[in-house]
Amino acid sequence: MSRRIYYWLFLLTLSATFFVGCSRDPNVRKQKYLESGERYLQKGKYREALIQFSNAAQVDSRSPEAHYQLAQAYIKLQQWTPAYSELSRTVELQPDNYPARVDLANLLIAGHDLNQAQVHIDYLLDKQPNNALSHSAAAELLAAQEEYPSAIQQMQKAISLESDQWEFYMDLGGFQMKANMPDAAEPNFKKAVELNPSATQPRLALAHYYQSRGRLPEAEREVQATIAANPKDPAPRTALLSLYMSEGKREEAQKVAEQASLDLANDPAGYRMLGDFYFGVGDIKSAVAEYSTVYRKHPHDVQGEKNYIQLLILDNRIDEAAQLNNQILKSSPSDTEALIYRAQIDLRSAKPDEAVKTLQAALRSDPGDALAYYHLGTAFSQLGDWPQAESSWQKAVEANPDLSEAHLALARAGIRHNDMAALEQSANQVIRLLPGSPAGFAMRALSFLKRGRFDSSESDALKAISVAPEAPDGYLQMGNLKLAEKNYAQAEKFYQETLERDPNSADALGSLMSVYLAQGQIPKALSIAQAQIAKVPNNSAFYDLLGTAQFDHRKTEKDLETAESNFKTSAALDKNNADAWLKLSQAQAARGAVDDAIATNQRALQDNPKQVAFYVLSGRLYEVKHDLDKARQCYQKALDVDPESPQASNNMALLLTQTGGNLDVALSLAQNARRGLPDSANVADTLGWVLYKKGAYKSAIDSFRQALALTEKSKFPDNPTVHFHLGMAYESDGQPVMARHHLERVLKIAPNYANAEDVRRLLGQLHG
Repeated sequence: MSRRIYYWLFLLTLSATFFVGCSRDPNVRKQKYLESGERYLQKGKYREALIQFSNAAQVDSRSPEAHYQLAQAYIKLQQWTPAYSELSRTVELQPDNYPARVDLANLLIAGHDLNQAQVHIDYLLDKQPNNALSHSAAAELLAAQEEYPSAIQQMQKAISLESDQWEFYMDLGGFQMKANMPDAAEPNFKKAVELNPSATQPRLALAHYYQSRGRLPEAEREVQATIAANPKDPAPRTALLSLYMSEGKREEAQKVAEQASLDLANDPAGYRMLGDFYFGVGDIKSAVAEYSTVYRKHPHDVQGEKNYIQLLILDNRIDEAAQLNNQILKSSPSDTEALIYRAQIDLRSAKPDEAVKTLQAALRSDPGDALAYYHLGTAFSQLGDWPQAESSWQKAVEANPDLSEAHLALARAGIRHNDMAALEQSANQVIRLLPGSPAGFAMRALSFLKRGRFDSSESDALKAISVAPEAPDGYLQMGNLKLAEKNYAQAEKFYQETLERDPNSADALGSLMSVYLAQGQIPKALSIAQAQIAKVPNNSAFYDLLGTAQFDHRKTEKDLETAESNFKTSAALDKNNADAWLKLSQAQAARGAVDDAIATNQRALQDNPKQVAFYVLSGRLYEVKHDLDKARQCYQKALDVDPESPQASNNMALLLTQTGGNLDVALSLAQNARRGLPDSANVADTLGWVLYKKGAYKSAIDSFRQALALTEKSKFPDNPTVHFHLGMAYESDGQPVMARHHLERVLKIAPNYANAEDVRRLLGQLHG
């Protein structure tokens, strides 16, 4: 081999060694990934950028630049949780990375974590007081805290530092609108457009301003100009669709969506627009049909597929939805949205237990998912576990204060608890989020009505009618108002109008029946229920209402049998209708079939294991049978489900005094019952009896006197048992005169009182 060949071999070897060395140099590799990622980012290829920035972060996990760029890619993809993690890591590695802190603060504000956002804002204002972005972020935080004058000042400071940023003017205009300064806002929206006339956001902000001021032709002009300048951007088309809908131009709005599906056939927001339009107007069938086409044409559009699944669920096409959803979960078992869809499928398949497990898995995957909490609340409500349900809904609004469904659920909880202040609070949130919906106004009307604020109630009820004349909500509340005013003719009219708009409304039917019952027109109340059942034969609540009226106003054994039959039908139509099951059991007990009543409760508990009322009623029925051991077991099961249950606590406390149980435990239970039912004479009497058994006679007397005061407010103002117990307590406390007064009162009220012999014996023993 010649010397020259050796020389070239040496050079090749040296070159190879050099290039291999370069490829193994972490800094060189990291830089290549970063540069590649930046190129993808500039081209709008965010997923490709994400991969490259992830590679850079893997090469050097302590590179603040890699983590910051990775965060930017996540932000572009609207993946907020990983974006937050990467920004936090950036700031941890490089505390003086001010752009990262600005982004982090804005993410925290968007996520309503205002306290943590304040930490970063304070840092920015301290370290970068002359940085316009510091003041811009501070303005956003103040606006989130609804401190609009201060937000305006901060944004004006940002503009004074950088007067050529159109975003600042647009945000300033938005804050001024929130502060009810529309005249001051208009020039700022126009300035934003002037600085960037081809951009979508400033023109749409100006259009929205015009729309809010009722200047609709100007609003449409701006939106049309935006479409002309950005024909491939779906946002202005969506704005035009919304504008037409606000004007009641549904056909024009539909044409916008149809045209978008043609012009933007390769943009998901474009080709989904028609399906979203149908969904928005409540036409689920058309939405499903359109999304079926979307799914067929764009099988790789994962979000489009997910939207299709949601629509199939809403259309009760459960099997098809489950099949598609299972395909997603097969490849992505922790996909939060898919898990939520599975839970909805479980709920519609009467499997709330399975839904709970699925949603808890979704929350382990994404602990901040508001929709998961909302549906978890729904699952718990189906199980009758109301404390867990309400806790879940509360977590949903904490995670996303703009989730209207959760506020609606909390409003209904306020109705269930008769907590009108809580109802008003939730209704205000619904009105804020859904100003065009009657629901919030109707619920607030109810909260005012229950507190005697009739004028405010009428105003909101009429507002509910005006925003949605075809919806039943406002008419129902007007009926409730007229019933409270005892204007029966008007109440009847409004309830009938409610049923015309919603033939399934149990509230309207029940209230209409109340109108007739209040006037003693029992046959008419029964007749209207039977007529509505003929129109809607599969409504469980209607049979429950009919059975209740027959049971409460029964005169013959036949009436009782008919009521029982209707309760059975109601429970068969909806096995989760706890009221129907309970009344069926009560009807059976009323005709002396106590064993049948107990068996009914046991059947009901199979599908409603968290319903404390079934255990309590079973306990009472076992007491009727003198099977106190089984009664105690029932009350204990009730307390296992809900340790705070006042009725179960009361009954168990009383049972312990009858069976030689632990009186300290009985006292604790009786006190818990008293806290839960402060207006119950029976519960006050139980507490007094436990105190009497413990020898605390003065405390017992106080409790019995409270029970007596409560009976005076009830339908049975002179309860012989309370007088008997009070007489015994006075006798044991050495107050014979007071003892005689109450014991003699027992025999005067009820000469045939069950314990009359004991009363006479005690009277015979008294001295004084």
